[in-house]
Amino acid sequence: MLQGQINRSQDLKRLRDEGYEVEVKNGYLIIHHIPYVNSKREVKFGKLISPLSLNNNVTIRPQNHVVSFMGEYPCNNDGTIITAIQHSGQTDQLLFDGIVINFSFSNKPPNGYSNYYEKMTRYAEIISAPAKSLDKTVTAKTFKVIVDNEDETVFNYIDTNSSRANIYQLNSKFKGQKIAIIGLGGTGSYILDFVAKTPVDEILLFDSDEFLQHNAFRAPGAVSINILNKKLKKVHYFAEVYSQIRKGITPYAENVTEENIELLKGLSYVFICIDSNAAKSLIISYLRDFGVTFIDVGLGVNIVEDNLIGTLRVTTGTTSKFDHISNRIGFDVIEDNEYATNIQIADLNAFNALMAVIKWKKLCGFYQDLKQEYNSTYTINTSQLINEDFI
Repeated sequence: MLQGQINRSQDLKRLRDEGYEVEVKNGYLIIHHIPYVNSKREVKFGKLISPLSLNNNVTIRPQNHVVSFMGEYPCNNDGTIITAIQHSGQTDQLLFDGIVINFSFSNKPPNGYSNYYEKMTRYAEIISAPAKSLDKTVTAKTFKVIVDNEDETVFNYIDTNSSRANIYQLNSKFKGQKIAIIGLGGTGSYILDFVAKTPVDEILLFDSDEFLQHNAFRAPGAVSINILNKKLKKVHYFAEVYSQIRKGITPYAENVTEENIELLKGLSYVFICIDSNAAKSLIISYLRDFGVTFIDVGLGVNIVEDNLIGTLRVTTGTTSKFDHISNRIGFDVIEDNEYATNIQIADLNAFNALMAVIKWKKLCGFYQDLKQEYNSTYTINTSQLINEDFI
C-alpha cells in the first residue's frame, strides 16, 4: 500500500528512484541512511524525518520547512556543529517503535519548499557534505528498498493530523480497543464522531430507532432530504457516514436486552447514552459482572420563563470503583408522561459527549488525570463544573 502511495506522489517517487531509502510510516516521511559526521569526526548514518502533508493520500506542499533527525548532532568535518541548520536542543521524542526524534533542524529558503524532494534533498546535502569530504565513498543513495511493514490501519486514509502534531505514539494507546455506543441520539452520535477519529479497532453501535427529521438537528454534520426520506435506522445511517473515514464499525439495529447482552462481554469500554432507567439498570448490572468499564451520560434541560436551564452529567463505572453508581444514576422505573418533554440541543449534546470522551481518554492514559473523578456535572446557568466520587 505504501509503495503505491509513493508512486502516486511525484516528489516521493523521485526520491526513491534516485536511490534514497524512502519509507512512509504513520503519516511521516523517513529517509534512512543519511551520512553525517559526529563530534568525534566519525562518519555515522542517521535518518531524516518529516510529517507529511497529504490530500487523498497524495503529497501537497510541505506544512513547514523544519525537519527532524534521528542520530547524533551532525557536525562539520572538524567536529564542530553545523550551525546553519541549528533549531532546537536535543529532544529524544519517541514517535513510534524504532523511530526517535533526537534533533530538529531549520533551513528555510526564501519561498519555503514546494515539495518533499526539495526539502529532504536539501537537508541531506547539508548534513552529508562533511561526511563525503572525509570519505568519498559514503552516500545516501543506496537504492535499498524499504519493505513496507506498517501495521494494518483502521483508517481509509493516513491520519496526518497525528503526524503533524507528533502525537502518534499517544494515539497508539487506543489501538486494540473495542468500543460500544448504546444509543445514537444527540449525545451518542457526537460520541461516535469523536471516537471514530481514534484508531480503536472496533465500534459497536446499538439503537433500534430510525433516523428522522428531528434527529438531523441534533447530530453531527448535515443530512439531505433524500437521506431522511429513506428512513434508515440510526445505526445504519451513522455506520455508512463514518465508514467513509474508517473500518471496524458494526451496526446493531436493536436495543440492548438480556437476549443480546453477551455482545458487550470482552469490550474495552461502553458508552451508555439512553434515557430508559430500566434498560440502564440491566446493562450496568451485566457490565459490572463482565468487568467492562462504562461511561454513562445524562442531560436534563427544562424551560424556566423564557430561558433554558439544566445539568449535564458523566458517570464512570469500573472494576476499581462502583460504589457511587446507585447515587448518581437513577434506576427507578418512571411511567411514561405524555406531557413530559425531552429537550435536546445540539451544543449540549456535543458538550455532554465531549465530557464523556475526555474522561475515556483519561482512563486510556491519553490525557493526564490528576483528580480521577468518577462523576462530573456541568450546570448551564452558573457554568459550574463539579467533579466528585474520587477513587
